[in-house]
Amino acid sequence: METAIIREIQPKDNAEVANVIRKVLVDLGAPKVGTAYADEALNHMFENYNVPKAIYFVIEDEGRIIGCAGIAQLENHEGSICELQKMYFLEEARGHGLGSSMIKICLDCAREFGFEKCYLETMPYMKAAQKLYEKKGFKYIDAPLGDTGHYSCPVWMLKQL
Repeated sequence: METAIIREIQPKDNAEVANVIRKVLVDLGAPKVGTAYADEALNHMFENYNVPKAIYFVIEDEGRIIGCAGIAQLENHEGSICELQKMYFLEEARGHGLGSSMIKICLDCAREFGFEKCYLETMPYMKAAQKLYEKKGFKYIDAPLGDTGHYSCPVWMLKQL
């Protein structure tokens, strides 16, 4: 993974990013309904994040996208809260510190955008991801914020920026 780089998404990345996210969700046994798998936005990630106060990154290694994540305003929520969105890594990308690097870059952008808190949703069995989120300062909360449409993601976390 020494050759892996984190860069902003480009229009040409849309299909590959959608494939990575869907593959990870299938590999992890996540439901296809009520998760990012069913999001129409997956097919237009560059366009969806090419708006103010939003950014999406990919991890590229030897010309292939092996991971991704982004930051955007939390949908259907008032206030200065962003969401760490669609953070997924192929199995080969896990365990190399890329997740930690990706979160740092995303949270740095969130602070630059002026957000005060960062929210995320995940699955109960994604224990390694939760451990990383906790290490980065996210705390569990008792109820979802906003309305992301991801009703199959019953673990919610929040971080003060």
